[in-house]
Amino acid sequence: MTTQTDIDRIAAETRVIAVVGLSPKPERPSFGVARFLQARGHRIVPVNPGHAGRQILGETVHASLSDIPERDAVDMIDIFRQSDAVPAIVDEALEVLPNLKTVWMQIGVMHPGAAAKAEAAGKTVVQDKCPKIEFPR
Repeated sequence: MTTQTDIDRIAAETRVIAVVGLSPKPERPSFGVARFLQARGHRIVPVNPGHAGRQILGETVHASLSDIPERDAVDMIDIFRQSDAVPAIVDEALEVLPNLKTVWMQIGVMHPGAAAKAEAAGKTVVQDKCPKIEFPR
């Protein structure tokens, strides 16, 4: 279980966040959370195959985590996808993001098996929470 101390550490230490499922629509939660993270000084890297090559919040959108050119800079992924998509995302992240420290699953997103796999690989896992809510606490 992730504690508030863990969340405080994540908020303070995280620099680059791949936002998986980031929408270009300002009314969508993923857009608001990504904008909040940018305002806090985090760099966001949008990941959404339907918008690859476009810009969201001034950043180029990538089709997958594997397509991010600066993969070694990403230290957290924030997942805005259905829970059943999480295992494949976590598998890809563990394979292609050498400096990944945190796997964050948004409110309503949970997958115990994928979480256990990420934790076994030494990653901090947060499930069913939003950094826009948790970071300011």
